[in-house]
Amino acid sequence: MATSPFRADHVGSFLRPAALIEARTQFQAGTIDAAALRRVEDESIRGIVGFQEGLGLKGITDGEFRRTYFHTDFLLQLDGVEEAGGTQVHFHRHGGEELSYAPPVMKITGKIEHARDIQRRDFEFLASVTSATPKVTIPSPTMLHFRGGRDAIDAQAYPDLDQFYTDLSAAYRAEIASLADAGCRYLQLDDTNLAYLCDDTQRANARARGMDPDELPRLYARIINDSIRDRPADMVVCVHLCRGNFRSSWAAEGGYEPVAEVLFNELAIDGYFLEYDDPRSGDFAPLRHVPKDKTVVLGLVTTKLGELENADDIKRRIDEAAKHMPLDQMALSPQCGFSSTVHGNDIAVEQQRAKMQLVIDVARDVWGDA
Repeated sequence: MATSPFRADHVGSFLRPAALIEARTQFQAGTIDAAALRRVEDESIRGIVGFQEGLGLKGITDGEFRRTYFHTDFLLQLDGVEEAGGTQVHFHRHGGEELSYAPPVMKITGKIEHARDIQRRDFEFLASVTSATPKVTIPSPTMLHFRGGRDAIDAQAYPDLDQFYTDLSAAYRAEIASLADAGCRYLQLDDTNLAYLCDDTQRANARARGMDPDELPRLYARIINDSIRDRPADMVVCVHLCRGNFRSSWAAEGGYEPVAEVLFNELAIDGYFLEYDDPRSGDFAPLRHVPKDKTVVLGLVTTKLGELENADDIKRRIDEAAKHMPLDQMALSPQCGFSSTVHGNDIAVEQQRAKMQLVIDVARDVWGDA
């Protein structure tokens, strides 16, 4: 596999160093300014780039070190978007414990527009400090619809939801054009919503918000396809389906079957990062829908627990997946980011390194290359 996604790849976020956590706390308290915070971010990114390159990874991210949340920091830079509290979600932990948390909900208060470059400066810095392939991760455009639905979209700004979808896609096309002009050729859309639509409780919640969970996958495929339709021919676009990762907990569970046919055949993308680290993700049967020109990156190594998986067990699971799609269309990664929020997860830095090394070692054993 000469191009991204690579045989050994990763979703994008890494554990934040203590200096970065402290600097963000100081910035929020008003004791340092944005320029001082950015200097700490720059130094932290240099460190995580060195970490990735030292392992031999070919796709390099900035660790998502400039973000508080994986989605809000990006979405709030679009005109017409505001943060409006949160929707209570029950996250689940291994061992049966539950954690209640209200992730921020985005509200549409005016016309959606791309008034400024969002990720370009950050990408240019990342590209300047790595000799490998720099990868940009941004929230899927669906993140501005699923959690709030019609009630979160101002009826005066958008009496017709089709115009909202049109403007949203146009804003994303403008951002992707900006990134492409800066040289970005590896882009990932982080989408929790398609994974949430595999969960019975989340599907019921969607119905309560006036949405049809059976029709949403097609709507979301249309929005995503419209958002990326003008990308350069040599830009690889992947989607990461995530069931949540907050303090080593998750918000949704269930196999991919409810969305598989649309996910794999109607999304005009190149690859999928899929969580498959434990039974809550279901079996590999949905992979039978994957076309021959797409890659699936199997997230078989958990980022929620520090205990290191057994390499032979991972290889056996890859063999199981290969019963449903060709082995040469697969790759391997940890199942999710290592730190989706500043709160971190139940895993230490040395365990993060060990898990990434395991991914690389298994990829080399299975495919002869990482």
